[in-house]
Amino acid sequence: MTGIKTTSEKKLMLFSGRAHPKLAEEVAQELGVDLVPTKAIDFANGEIYVRFKESVRGADCFLIQSHTAPINKWIMEQLIMIDALKRASARSISVVIPFYGYARQDKKHRGREPISARLMADLLKTAGADRVVSVDLHADQVQGYFDGPVDHLFALPVLTQYIGERVDREKLTIVSPDAGRVRVADRWADKLGAPLAIVHKRRDPDVANQVTVHEVVGNVKDRVCVLVDDMVDTGGTICAAADALYANGAEEVVVTATHGILSHPAPDRLKNSKVSEFVFTNTLPTPEELDIDKITVLSMAPTIARAVREVFEDGSVTSLFEEEER
Repeated sequence: MTGIKTTSEKKLMLFSGRAHPKLAEEVAQELGVDLVPTKAIDFANGEIYVRFKESVRGADCFLIQSHTAPINKWIMEQLIMIDALKRASARSISVVIPFYGYARQDKKHRGREPISARLMADLLKTAGADRVVSVDLHADQVQGYFDGPVDHLFALPVLTQYIGERVDREKLTIVSPDAGRVRVADRWADKLGAPLAIVHKRRDPDVANQVTVHEVVGNVKDRVCVLVDDMVDTGGTICAAADALYANGAEEVVVTATHGILSHPAPDRLKNSKVSEFVFTNTLPTPEELDIDKITVLSMAPTIARAVREVFEDGSVTSLFEEEER
């Protein structure tokens, strides 16, 4: 007989960067495993050092790191961790990125601009990532930038379940804050059996985060309007859309978004907004200064954990969402 046969079983190992350890701990709890002990430090000049305290040889490794602020630091830490796993002979490396940084830069709007979302995919692949798992990418085409499997998870089932129990279905109207989110809002409307409205806006191409709302398309008078978006960054778009809805007679406005980036001046805008409730998921940590009653954070840990298990067991991640649609 030539060669050597082994009876070794597959081994799942879960790792976390320092960006959002609370979410990683929740995922680990859902999976019934412990996070692999990791030493991660910053040198005086800002360089990052990482070392795993257990052998990863032959293991299927899942590395969770959400790209929160300071975003470039945590992206670099993730790349270094991927490289460390590759050089330690991991069997496979799946990067779980609940919020994928630079996803908004998915195409060239004008000349001499980068396509940074593609660059991110190239960096992950070059570092050694075999697979990407992410939640609600800003644009679907980002999946095609990575030369390998991409599992695109959705927060819609978690958010729609909460909203369906929270508001009066008879008064509910789903609202897209701009034309780009209409497809997502339409899925919400189908899921909850509600009519759809759209806020038409125009953005100044030369001024970041500057939005002018023009008109509301659809009937929102005396309705409970749920604004649905993939992310809230500075809060300018969503708060302006909410003001437009109230100006058109809306009874109540609730804002839902998968990713609560909440960069300055979002804390002040959210606190001063007439919106009755902001609903986010925990793909990103909520800033401590936003400890206000009208913010609700829902956990994506069960969804992420189920996806990780399906990948590890060679199952179907798509089936998780097909079940929700039936």
